[in-house]
Amino acid sequence: MQLGPYSLSSAVFLAPMAGITDKPYRQLCRQMGAGLVISEMVTSEPHLRNSHKTRLRMDHSGESGIVSVQIAGTDPYKMAEAAKFNVDKGAHIIDINMGCPAKKVCNVAAGSALLKDEKKVAEILHAVVAAVDVPVTLKIRTGWDHENKNAPTIAHIAEESGIQMLSMHGRTRADAYKGEAEYATIAKVKQQISIPLVANGDITSPQKAQQVLQLTGADAIMIGRGAQGQPWIFREINHYLNTQQLLAPPSQQEMVQLIESHLNDLYDFYGTNRGVQIARKHIGWYAQKCTSISDEQKRCFRKHINCIKNALQQRNEVIAFFNQNQNPNINTNKKTIKGAIAA
Repeated sequence: MQLGPYSLSSAVFLAPMAGITDKPYRQLCRQMGAGLVISEMVTSEPHLRNSHKTRLRMDHSGESGIVSVQIAGTDPYKMAEAAKFNVDKGAHIIDINMGCPAKKVCNVAAGSALLKDEKKVAEILHAVVAAVDVPVTLKIRTGWDHENKNAPTIAHIAEESGIQMLSMHGRTRADAYKGEAEYATIAKVKQQISIPLVANGDITSPQKAQQVLQLTGADAIMIGRGAQGQPWIFREINHYLNTQQLLAPPSQQEMVQLIESHLNDLYDFYGTNRGVQIARKHIGWYAQKCTSISDEQKRCFRKHINCIKNALQQRNEVIAFFNQNQNPNINTNKKTIKGAIAA
């Protein structure tokens, strides 16, 4: 797939997720076959650029591949300035957030709340596109509620403004992440625009990825929560779309090595203290995907691992746990899990 001057290695993308798609996770998903990875949302407010959180989100040092940075805000001038600022910091693509349903974002009329104000949408898009010489993309939802699915109108505004790719999540702002994503609105938009369209929402398997592509006619798909705990989903989807064959899951050895590498990258990026805290949610997601143990055993493990504050101890106990419990021939009762934790 081509996006401006950039040839993307696959049409399976990693969705931007605040608190999740940091540099270590983006690098991991890119390694696993994601054709485009998009950063965590970066505020357009200039006075917040020097905060520790924002500086980490804008850190692309040593990052391989195409750097796509998502910006959020409500003021066209500030959004344009934020786009220029992030391009100067290394962004190859600017993505505009008009899809986030989080209350703290929508309460300041940003994210998907902007879908209510089509005039403001046009002003922001025109300002950002005019401000930078790199491709500008847009992420939206189907509308702000089921009575107001105005994605087709927003899509026309985007195309006329010079947006080069549109990503759509198949829910409204009011839905947040409840219920099931619908793809009919995405298909409707695809029929009305000529720029590439990316379908997003509830894509959790290679078969579902192909189904969504067929239902929508989209040019690409975007994986968000479906990649949590299984970043190898990108290569599995790519393989299935190319061959119509399911790829074998990662071996126990590969999975343990992947998790260990991810933890080490988190410790290096955030420092050991903060890295341990950030790692906990990823460990929980990895455990959730471990099919050989019960939900109660997973809960027991997560409760224990969340109390550990030392990076070396956390890493060693996680490795011991997954070495113990990815083998279906190993007894996985509570005593065994306690033994793995103590190893």
